[in-house]
Order: sequence, then C-alpha cells, then structure tokens
Amino acid sequence: MEKIFRNFYRNFYLSTGGFIPTVSLNQNIYPGDFFQIRNGEMFVLGNIFRDSIVDSGECRFSGPTKLNASGWSFNSGVTKPYAGRGSGLGSAGGEFEYSKQVLAFADFGSFVFRGSEPESVKIMNWNELQQMLIIRLTQTVYSFRSVYLVTEIATTADWTLAVASSGKGELEIATQSENFGLVDLFGHPSAKTIQSKDIEFYQREHSRKPFFFKAKKLVVQDERLDVFISELISRRLDQDEWATAFFDYDFSYNQLNAVQIPGSAQASILDMLHANQLNANTALLYFRWADATLDDVEKLFLSYAD
Repeated sequence: MEKIFRNFYRNFYLSTGGFIPTVSLNQNIYPGDFFQIRNGEMFVLGNIFRDSIVDSGECRFSGPTKLNASGWSFNSGVTKPYAGRGSGLGSAGGEFEYSKQVLAFADFGSFVFRGSEPESVKIMNWNELQQMLIIRLTQTVYSFRSVYLVTEIATTADWTLAVASSGKGELEIATQSENFGLVDLFGHPSAKTIQSKDIEFYQREHSRKPFFFKAKKLVVQDERLDVFISELISRRLDQDEWATAFFDYDFSYNQLNAVQIPGSAQASILDMLHANQLNANTALLYFRWADATLDDVEKLFLSYAD
C-alpha cells in the first residue's frame, strides 16, 4: 500500500482499540475471512464458513454492538487556521448565511477522519473454535504456516477521510448548518468542499459497509520457539570448530562473535521440522493464535521494492 496512508492506518489501530481498515478502503470484509499479507498487499483467500471449514451451526455471532464513538473521530497534523460565519447571495437573489472552515495539513500523510455511530459484529465463541481451526487450517483442509483470520468487523453510519500529499495541504469546507468544531463540520452531511490543495485522498462513505476489522494471526507456540532458538544458538557456537575440522582450509574465526538469531525465527522453526513431525496430532504443539498488532499494520506498507 502507498506509504501516504501509513500514518492514518497506525492512528486508526490505536484510536479504535485495534481495528484495521481494509486495504484501499473499498474492500468488504466479513467475520471468518482469512487472508495473507504479501508485498504490502492484503489477499483475502476464503471464508471459514463459506468454504465449510467450520459449520455455521458451530459458531455464535454477536448482534450489532455499539462502539465508543469518541475513538472514531481523530486527526494527525491538522489545524484549523480559520473558522467563521459568512453570507452570500443565492441564485434567486436571496441572502443566506453559512459556516466556513479551513483545515491545514502539516505534513505528507497528515489526515483527518470522522466516523459516526460505529458498531461491530464478532465471533462470540472464538475460544471454542480456535484449536479446531488450527488443525483444519494447517493440516486437514489447508497447510497454512502463516495466515490471518477475521474475528470481528466494524461499520459506521458514515465516515469521511482526507489525506494530504504535502505540508501545504488545505481543505476549505462550508455548510449552512451552525457548526464550528473541526470534527463536527468535517464530514457533516451538509458540508461541501469549496476548494482543496495538495489533498491526495478524499472520500465520504454513507453506508454501513464492513471496511474495518480485527483479526487473529497464526504464530508459533512460544515454548517451541524457545527450544528452537536454544538449539540454534548451541549449533552456531561450535559451527566454526566443525568447519575447521571438516574443510581442508585454515579458516579464521573469533570465538567471541555473538550468535545472530534471525527475525524470521518463527518461520525457520517450521522449515526445519522433519518430515511428518508436524501433523494433525501435533499441530497444537506448534501453533497458537495471537491478536494482529501494529507490527502487522506495518506489513501493509512493506514491499520488495523498498
């Protein structure tokens, strides 16, 4: 995804208590969808209910649950250098009054977001399903080693987002309603954009489309990872002695060199398993579910071209 949205996605996660917008902000997502993140893109691969991985009768869903609306209106790097009342002449000659506001954006990626009446729908009996899903997604139905699963989605009655492409971004808005606050006027149904400058993205959505979600991710069990790292360190410590004895060459080495553990150790442990070591009977020893975090949000902005 384009890095201009990074600031918005990070703030969205923090402000809304862990919800993440779908990539491109125009993709519906539903409870039970599973996806992977590759080269900064989010690929929805299926749904555990539609694909009969879990029978719908095994799952309980919440009804629409109201969320704290205060966490769904926020901005970063946006100020209000002007707000006031004015008057003008209508097309029929009559005079009318209006509220006008100018929003100034301080940096590349500065934004303002307003969502109203947020509510969510989630899988209620996740604890009853999670172990079964590990076995089915890694062994009996699919063979995933890395996957995300949507457990909760959120919608709003409406939302508006503006993102600036530079520190000179500006948005001038007006309405005939009596509103002066930054959040109240921006995104108000009666507000109209008079002019804009260096605004990369501006969108208003007036329906409850499921564009926001929480997800669980498949990760390696901590105990297995600790054992693997300990064994890896032990093997690496005597690697130089083994190489000197095995190869007919006088390699130089320093016994004090620190052993570097790769950040991809979780993936490495799965690659190093012997044939048939990971199966339906042992899957729960190696995998668990964890909440998607800011680190996962960052993956939406990583690409091979960086």
